[in-house]
Amino acid sequence: MPRGRVASERLKMEAAKELGIAEKIEKEGWEAVTTQEVGLVVKNMIKKGEAALVKKNLQNSEEP
Repeated sequence: MPRGRVASERLKMEAAKELGIAEKIEKEGWEAVTTQEVGLVVKNMIKKGEAALVKKNLQNSEEP
C-alpha cells in the first residue's frame, strides 16, 4: 500500500454504497465525486470506526 493511503478501497466503497454513490464511482471514478460526497464518505467511515472502537472497548472491559 502506498504511503499516505489510510483507508482501503473496500471500506471506501462500502461507505459509498451506503450513501448511494458507489455506482457513480464505479462508472466514472473517484474524480467524478464531489467534495461534499467525499466528506460524507469520510464521515461514514469515521462513525463506523468509532463504533468499532466502542465495541472493542466494551468487550475488553467485560473480560475477567
